[in-house]
Amino acid sequence: MIGMVLAAGAGRRLGDDTADLPKTLLPVDGDRTILDVALGNFAAVGLTDVAIVTGFAAQRIEDRAHELEERHGVNVQLVYNPKAEEWNNAYSLWCARELFEEGVLLANGDTVHPASVEERLLEARGGGDDLVIAIDDEKDLGEEEMKVHLTDAGLLDRIHKSLDPSTAAGEYIGVTLIEPHAAVALAESLEATWRRDPQLYYEDGFQELADRGGRVLTAPIGMVEWVEVDDHADLARAREVACRC
Repeated sequence: MIGMVLAAGAGRRLGDDTADLPKTLLPVDGDRTILDVALGNFAAVGLTDVAIVTGFAAQRIEDRAHELEERHGVNVQLVYNPKAEEWNNAYSLWCARELFEEGVLLANGDTVHPASVEERLLEARGGGDDLVIAIDDEKDLGEEEMKVHLTDAGLLDRIHKSLDPSTAAGEYIGVTLIEPHAAVALAESLEATWRRDPQLYYEDGFQELADRGGRVLTAPIGMVEWVEVDDHADLARAREVACRC
């Protein structure tokens, strides 16, 4: 199994801080960046091979690849998304489809969380599921959260920001385990998604997979601090959380 970080997008809501820097390289704990936290989490659960999907300001990540390998004891492979500044992240994840058959622990490149999330996903596997997605089932939900509805059997039924918070099982936090046997089905679902609309998210690809009969399990993370960094308020919070990761 490998770790994978989606880090192709431009963090435009952060203004000058990300004018020529991928959001994932923003420092959150001294010289530790969001990307450092993600790679440290992978190393903590025993992963030694990591893929980083790049796009916007890709050279900045490439320039640090060797340093990241030395710091975290991992081997880094870079996957470039040439459409990163035009299309959304369903295409970014599809660009890395050839790696799915190795089994993947996927983390968004703008999410700060502890390694206990990856541990929880690994503990939850083994039931023949295609994907296991980490959800926060403790947080009060509003309009902006990526909400999840489940079937009576506890599998993913719907995943979208527009879902009713009162009936949602929780919020997807941007961390997923992709089982090797799901490689082809997920790649096909992602391709169908971006071909339908290149502005769709990879979560829409997960929905496509579920609609096609794929088994997507959820793993609640419990009372865990985590932050998705979209704006400066999120970044300030991430700096509080990162020092405890």
